[in-house]
Amino acid sequence: MSTIRRCRPDEHAAIRAIVNAAAERYRGVIPADCWHEPYMSAEQLARDVAAGVAFWGCEDEDGALAGVMGIQPVQDVHLVRHAYVRPDRQGHGIGGRLLAHLEALGGRRILIGTWADATWAIRFYERHGYTLVPAHETAALLRRYWTVSPRQIETSVVLAKPPLDDA
Repeated sequence: MSTIRRCRPDEHAAIRAIVNAAAERYRGVIPADCWHEPYMSAEQLARDVAAGVAFWGCEDEDGALAGVMGIQPVQDVHLVRHAYVRPDRQGHGIGGRLLAHLEALGGRRILIGTWADATWAIRFYERHGYTLVPAHETAALLRRYWTVSPRQIETSVVLAKPPLDDA
């Protein structure tokens, strides 16, 4: 059985390797002007950690990280950030287990931003009870809770749990 645990600072290279390998699926799907290589640089990871993103990982039976997912408290919500599973371990429930673990930390509504064209990611979150935020509310949420470019705002969606219309 694999273990979910908080990632250590000495695992930043492993976190980036998982993110960058899994993010290859975006290549040719998201707008070309939004793709960059590497998808996550060491500098970007350091900025995210400094901004309060706490990474959790799912450890394989051999002790290697198979997937990672970050959570960041921002104002009155938690943001799920950088949810990725190694391509060779996808489809084994790792992402769902990580998401359930972050949800169990509790206390706040969870928001997730992803690319509008990443339909597989949207379906994954919907299967786990997340609801797409109406398009007319998406830009305001992305500006309020994330630090992203105007281009990323126009090409992204937000999912929420519980739905925004639930108090």
